[in-house]
Amino acid sequence: MRHIKVLGITGGVGAGKSTILQYLEEHYHAEVLQLDAAAHVLMEPHGECYAPVIDAFGRDILAADGTIDRGKLYRKAFDGGQVAKLNSIVHPRVKEYVKNWIAGRRAQGRAPFLVLEAALLLEERYDLICDEIWFIFVNDEVRAQRLAASRGYTAEKTAQILKNQKSEEQFRVACQFTVDNSSNLLEDTYKQIDKGLKEHEFV
Repeated sequence: MRHIKVLGITGGVGAGKSTILQYLEEHYHAEVLQLDAAAHVLMEPHGECYAPVIDAFGRDILAADGTIDRGKLYRKAFDGGQVAKLNSIVHPRVKEYVKNWIAGRRAQGRAPFLVLEAALLLEERYDLICDEIWFIFVNDEVRAQRLAASRGYTAEKTAQILKNQKSEEQFRVACQFTVDNSSNLLEDTYKQIDKGLKEHEFV
């Protein structure tokens, strides 16, 4: 049976990871799972994170319809210095969800390869699950411009976020391939991806 590889995509905020994922889906028909989306599924009522999160953070994080208001939850976690507590509930369950998702997709055998995306793939040791992890790089000037345009971030807010993320050098050392997504021409990025997928035998 053909081994369906798993490619991890990571990088700092504003790197343009969503653009990369869209290309991999549309051009290569890869199946993509964003770990943030998996966490959202698990926080829905009857999801595996729903009850433990409410037990830990209280019912005041619930919206009127009984769902978890993620804005309230994240504010309570960040403002109260309880991010580690939230992560200890969510991250192990997300990883189990991911493993089951990979097993299911491999059993179906349709996808040429699978893709996982998250900013914390390296920190959460997804290198033990992925065949390779690729770093999506963007220079600081382009990043600041994109975040200002797409999210209204100030330069100060962008700098503050980046302080809490791995440095470019740390990403480059830990990852097996780097895609420079700084160009305004998407074709430049796509050529790098095409080359990397062929050289690293994903296609």
